[in-house]
Amino acid sequence: MSEADVALLALEAEGFVLRGHFTPGAQELEWCERRLLARIHRYTLNRLRAEIEPVSSADFMRFLFSWSRVEPESRVAGPEGLAAVLELLDGYELPAAAWEADVLAARVKDYDPMWLDGVCLSGRAAWGRLSPPAAARGRRGRSFSSGPIKSSPISLFLREHTDAWLALAPPPGDVELSADAQATLEALERRGALFFAELARESGLLQTRVEAALGELVAVGLVNADSFAGLRALLIPSNKRRPVGGVGVRRRRGRVAPFGVESAGRWALFRPLPDPETDDAGFRSVTARSWTDPDAQAVEIQARTLLRRYGIVFRRLLERETNLAPWRELTRVYRRLEARGEIRGGRFVAGFSGEQFALPEAVGLLRSKRRERGSGGLIAISAADPLNLAGIVTPGPRIPALTNNRLLYRDGVPVAAHESGKVRLLAEVDVHGERELGQALTRRSVPPQLRVYLAQR
Repeated sequence: MSEADVALLALEAEGFVLRGHFTPGAQELEWCERRLLARIHRYTLNRLRAEIEPVSSADFMRFLFSWSRVEPESRVAGPEGLAAVLELLDGYELPAAAWEADVLAARVKDYDPMWLDGVCLSGRAAWGRLSPPAAARGRRGRSFSSGPIKSSPISLFLREHTDAWLALAPPPGDVELSADAQATLEALERRGALFFAELARESGLLQTRVEAALGELVAVGLVNADSFAGLRALLIPSNKRRPVGGVGVRRRRGRVAPFGVESAGRWALFRPLPDPETDDAGFRSVTARSWTDPDAQAVEIQARTLLRRYGIVFRRLLERETNLAPWRELTRVYRRLEARGEIRGGRFVAGFSGEQFALPEAVGLLRSKRRERGSGGLIAISAADPLNLAGIVTPGPRIPALTNNRLLYRDGVPVAAHESGKVRLLAEVDVHGERELGQALTRRSVPPQLRVYLAQR
């Protein structure tokens, strides 16, 4: 070893120089002063950012329709396609009733509910309420929650990310559970995950009372089931699905959904519980924990998930997201990924302040969308869909994210909305155009498999 090598190793130990391959095509080991290397790296990032030409909000929306599999040409098919869509929507909270009929069916060709049940039962995905509600005040000042309703926010997420999403979600608020919910919760704590019949035996309750108790626990975000059928059964009116225990099916007229709450697989605790408190009357109280900043691993999982969901991320785009880590924490992750060369930074969408970050493959698709001329095609989505970005990304009023509301885009520009049973124009059109927009906005195609499964005529 030469004296120069010895000196360089001593400087490296002091943190003054770094070794590696810094020149493209270089085969020999190279050394570089640390501050000079940082300056070169910063110049490289600035040059890459300067190469990006920002697009309009309309072009960005056209990109999102393709990236999110809403554009007809980019829709997926089959169980594997559904699994890919769930990766894009990982951790997003939607009204419970919007998941299958409005969001998944808009991205998966010939969507079949059995596919979602299969993905959940295989352990690839799970569901649950991440943002617990503030419980309604009940009799004698006590707070009892009813079962989940169609507008209850529910998340579908990758099961491997469960701990990360729970770390980012606020804890349950103070809520006092009913006696049946207490018994059901204690059975799950004592025995772990249980099938519906086992849960009824362990809790000592009638099956109909266990069903009501599970609805209460799901509504406050404390339990979930192996398959999505558990939530589906709690949302559908009892007179439109198979009754608990299978009794009385023949006495019910009309179409009946071919599943019940017992078809959900095992029921289990969804989140860890704090130490319970019991009052003098024996009512159990779930007391809120103090929420602290999430750990770095959970923040990185969320940051990568948001990049997969949108392809390009900036602060304004995330206004409808829930359970987010602070933007400053997400930015730290994105800057680190950009420094590694995993993602790109720059100004991708015009009209928005702050830093923007993108996946490399998203940059290529965005450029191709900018070069394409608009075809004038119409795309209608539910207002509960994550792509309801009217008033956020595009100019104009915001449309409330309700399941019954709908939004119509033409070439990435919102042109009409359906609110409270009425069509509202967001752009100037003639009489014939107004009729066309109204028909496109209210037209909904529910896959036959989903219609049969949900007992719809």
